[in-house]
Amino acid sequence: MLFAGFAVADPASSGAQHHLTLLGIVLAGLLGTMVGSWVAYAVGRGGRLELFERHGDKFHMGPTQIRKADDWFQKHGETAVLFGRVIPVVRAFVSLPAGVARMPIGRFTVYSLIGTVPWVLGLALAGHALGGEWKTVRKGFEYADYAILALVVIGVVYALVRRRRSRREPAADAAG
Repeated sequence: MLFAGFAVADPASSGAQHHLTLLGIVLAGLLGTMVGSWVAYAVGRGGRLELFERHGDKFHMGPTQIRKADDWFQKHGETAVLFGRVIPVVRAFVSLPAGVARMPIGRFTVYSLIGTVPWVLGLALAGHALGGEWKTVRKGFEYADYAILALVVIGVVYALVRRRRSRREPAADAAG
């Protein structure tokens, strides 16, 4: 979206011969985001039972936890989708739990679209305003990418260590 905004602002500098408009790139960005969201939603909705029947013990999820998650998503799903779309990293994953919780597709689409508009529009406008400096700004985001990747790796390592320890520790008796 940064580059598309830049290309709209200065088509000659981008080396492109086109007739892009800010409205056009924002609509294309929204459409692309929504199609990806619908695919993730469908995977969550369609793979719900099979995923947890086969691998529920790995996620510590059983029928009770799924019911609790469904209840939580029925109460807070719209808010989770709406604000999840604006938060980096979370925005990429919020569609899957919405599908698992069987949030109605119409509500999911509306809240997802409302939450996506500021992100896509903001990036397009930022690219437009930055002009040729968009590459410098994108380079600055690489550090954020590395930080996020590091947090994910740390989280995975923590989960693996915790799981390994729980397997080695003998089960506690009723007295504690």
